[in-house]
Formats: sequence, structure tokens, C-alpha cells
Amino acid sequence: MSISRRTFAHIAGAAAAAAAFPSKAFAIGRKRNADPIRIGVIGCGGRGTGAARNAVEASENVFITALGDLFPDRMADARRGFEAAASRSPAFAAAYKVTDDTSFVGWDAYTKVLATDCDLVILAAPPAFRSMHLLATANAGKHVFAEKPVAVDVATAIEAIRAADIFTAKGLGYVAGTQRRHDPRYVETIKRIHDGAIGEVLNAHVYWNQGGLWSHQRKPEWSDMEFQLRNWLYYTWASGDHIVEQHVHNIDVANWVFGGYPVRATAMGGRQTRTDPVYGHIFDHFAVEFEYADGRRVTSWCRQQDGTASKVAEWFHGTRGRSNAFDTIEGANAWKHERLEGMNPYVEEHRNLVASIRAGTPLNEGRQIASSNLAAILGREAAYTGQSITMDELMASNLSILPTTWEFGSLATPAVPTPGETTLQRTFSEGW
Repeated sequence: MSISRRTFAHIAGAAAAAAAFPSKAFAIGRKRNADPIRIGVIGCGGRGTGAARNAVEASENVFITALGDLFPDRMADARRGFEAAASRSPAFAAAYKVTDDTSFVGWDAYTKVLATDCDLVILAAPPAFRSMHLLATANAGKHVFAEKPVAVDVATAIEAIRAADIFTAKGLGYVAGTQRRHDPRYVETIKRIHDGAIGEVLNAHVYWNQGGLWSHQRKPEWSDMEFQLRNWLYYTWASGDHIVEQHVHNIDVANWVFGGYPVRATAMGGRQTRTDPVYGHIFDHFAVEFEYADGRRVTSWCRQQDGTASKVAEWFHGTRGRSNAFDTIEGANAWKHERLEGMNPYVEEHRNLVASIRAGTPLNEGRQIASSNLAAILGREAAYTGQSITMDELMASNLSILPTTWEFGSLATPAVPTPGETTLQRTFSEGW
């Protein structure tokens, strides 16, 4: 679904660029179940290595063949973890084919992974790099599993949409890390909502409220850039802030149920408990009202504050009942999804991707995740600025917050956003 007429005027060039590529039913040839699928991993932290293991568990004849990471110590940790898993599981040992010659570190590690004979790439470096890695992967003719989010600002969102269109034009598979889209419980419950189980859907409330997350104290030998990348969660340029990096899951479910994307956001937020400089400059809580084109509204809450009540959920209210979109419908058509023993949505998303590749009909979730990602950015910017912002205004801005160079060295921490003072039109060099 289009975000709006004017919004897509900004990304029309992406579709035109993708059209320059010849469309194929399947870029690397249909993979039969007996054919191997070789996986390269770019970004070897916990999510990257976890996704690789999920992919091996999901389907037969899937192999991990190449690894890439910016930091040598993270590469060493990843390889030790994989080798330990191989020592415990003969099946995993048979699937783990990484060697010294297919392990790459440094700023160009991703290009070296893409130059190997891998068929599918897992992208799990910090989100700041995602759109760049997506474009490189598409141009290399590889299928992709890209962790969310895929963008941190308008510039990278446009780049991510351009990449999605190249994947489409080349007939390449693209699954995002929104595992709820692959959870049979969500799929069946939302189908029932769409079929009228709670009547006309009127509004929704979505939440990701939890405690704090990890951080790394600075070492003397780390430059500013290295420190910020080691603590990427806490820098908007690197993560998008937690409303984008984490809460996008719940926002995506709202868009799924509503069948569209918000056109306006009004929000508040701040930084109350994570005030130490080790936590960078992001907020620790947001409250957003998203307005959709038909006038319906979604209220969204997210926070990362220790000692607070946790709640991760989505609730939709209709004229004949309500539903959590996950497994429950209450009201006139009350229903409960049966318990699914052993089902892991983190595995299912890889199973569905590989199955679609082998069927010759590869999935492509690129525009879907980019649009939900933009919705989360819209909410963030409404909170940062203290203004009610439309999607058209967001897309018309010059919001581009990445550092101007990728190198280890000095890098100032942007100021903590101040509602009423922070503006939508800004770049990293302005220091906010």
C-alpha cells in the first residue's frame, strides 16, 4: 500500500532504478530440496549468530560458509560459539563450513562475504549499516535475511526501499526480522480479525515496555567511533533509538492489522533513568499517537527503564470484541488459538524464506519492513521535536543522521534531543 502520493514522489527513482534490472523468476536458479544453500553472515554478534543457527535448524542442506564482522574479537567470539555448538551437535557440525579463508574482519568485511559463493546473506550488523548492506547484497545477486530495522533516518529508508525494489526485479528472496509475520498464531488470529471476528476495528494499543539492556564500559584504546559502535543501541545514528530498533515489531503488527501505515504522529518522550554518558543520547521512553488515513488511531508505548513493569503486546478493539492479534479473540466470536508445541517463530521465518527460494517464488518483505520502519521513525521524530508530524513532512525533510565518514577516530555524541528545540531538518554534522 502507498504511504501517500507525495511520499512516493521521493522514492519513485528507486522503482525506476530497479526496472533497469531484468526480471527473473529466480535469480540463482530454482533450488531443489537436495541442493545446498550456503549462508554468509554479516554482523556476528548475538543476533547474527543466532539467526544463522536458526537457519540451519529450519531446513535441511543449509550451510554456514562465510562470516564477516567489523571487530576481530567479535569474530573470534562468534567462531568459538559456533565451534562449541558443533561439538555438541553432529547436525550443526555438518552444517558449519566456515574456515579462516572465509572469515573476514574490518570495514570491508561485508564486501568480502558477498564475494564468496554464498547464496543467502544474513544481515545483522548495527542498523546504521543495513541499507548499505542491503544494496550491496541485492547488487551481488544474493538472497537476504535482513534483521530489522532497515533504516535509521529518511535517507537510509529511501535507500532500503530502493534495495527492496532491486531484490524484486532480480527475483531474489528477502525476509525481514519481523518474526511475528511468520508465527502461525499471529497469522491465524489476524486473518480472523480481517474476516470480521471483532467487527470493524476501531483503534489499537501496542506496547514494548521493559527494563534496561546491555552496555559496555569504555576501554582506553577505543576511539569515539569504536565506543559508539560497541554501544550502538544508545546512539540514534546507529540504532534509530529503541522505538525504531525494538518497538518496530509492535508498530508493524498494527500496520498489518490496519492494512496501511500512519500518516501523522503526535508524541512525547524523554530520558529519565538512563542519563549516564555510557547510554549515549537516546530516550528511554516514548508515547505516540499514530493517525491513519481513515482517521483511526494507534496508541503506542515503549520504554527501557529498570524497575518498571514489563508489557510487550498488541491489542485491537472493534465493534464486536477485541483481540491481542496473537492468539485470543474476545467478544461475540470468542476464540483461542491452540498451543503450538515446539514452534519457534525465529526458526519459522528462515524456514519460510528457504522454502520460498526452493519453490522458485521467493518472498520479498522489503517494502513492508521499510514502511513500518518509517512509521517508527515518524513517531521518534514527533517525540524528539515535540511537534505533530505528517509522513509527507518526514519524507520531505533532509533527515540524514549518519556520520560523514566510516573510520575509527573522534566522533562527537549528538546532543540529547530537546522537544521544542530539536528540528526535523538536521544532519549528523549539526550535532542536533
